[in-house]
Amino acid sequence: MATTDLSGLRGSRILITGAARGIGAALAERLASHGARLALIGLEPETLSAVAQRCGEGTFTAECDVSDIEQVGRAIDAAAEALGGLDVVVANAGIATGGPLRSQDLRSWERVIEINLLGVMYTDRAALPHLERSRGYVLNIASTAAVLRGPGMTAYCAAKAGVEALSDCLRVEENMFGVQVGVAYFLFLDTDMVNDGEREMPLLQRVKTEMPSVLSRTYPLPPAIDEVVAAIAERRRRVSYPRWFVKTIALRQLLASRLAERESAKHVPDAIREHERLVAERGASAASASERTRELAGF
Repeated sequence: MATTDLSGLRGSRILITGAARGIGAALAERLASHGARLALIGLEPETLSAVAQRCGEGTFTAECDVSDIEQVGRAIDAAAEALGGLDVVVANAGIATGGPLRSQDLRSWERVIEINLLGVMYTDRAALPHLERSRGYVLNIASTAAVLRGPGMTAYCAAKAGVEALSDCLRVEENMFGVQVGVAYFLFLDTDMVNDGEREMPLLQRVKTEMPSVLSRTYPLPPAIDEVVAAIAERRRRVSYPRWFVKTIALRQLLASRLAERESAKHVPDAIREHERLVAERGASAASASERTRELAGF
């Protein structure tokens, strides 16, 4: 396979949301190493500032809750002013909570939609005027959960499926303005969000244990970042890690077949009972989200 030419990243003005940790932070540092000029948006100002320092002088930062449309607009406009415009926007900010719908804390469910779906829409909408001027590129971070749905993940799967649909619609709308749109799909990556979820959400632990190993393993983060960097350089419509996953998207109805549902259903009752035991012990909010997720989302 031919190596992607990354020389075009030098001098590119790139904004990333959710840049304090995980995919966002790793992507920022990698893009900085290729000479990109960066605007980093996120919560946890001290952590965000540390990422910016590693990215080098001139990196713009703004503290912003992506579920607040006014904050998003101000942050993106300020970033565009600081960088002299925007060429690429990566809508990456997201959280994960879990539990069976019948007992999951309602506010934690709503918060996933607010951040993971509405936050992407707010980011895209605020960025479009800047990207239309530069004939730029937006990459929305979805997940393999947009294709592979599982018990205990109703909010997360609904949000990520929505991000995929939003991206596909936006691609057609923005074609006449020269803006290209991509969507990214990841399996479990070695990030704080995944590690916290596995440790603190029993239903996720149980479901992950019963999945085929090729789907359930936690994949290293650096190769995933390589794929995203290449996708930005090439302005791809779709990017995934592992790379093979993008080829399976056409098979989504088969992957979500009744056979797969029946297999999952064998293991769900015990996991639901365990979740409801935790609800009784800790309360619905604590049982539905990791401590870090509750802190970042303001529960």
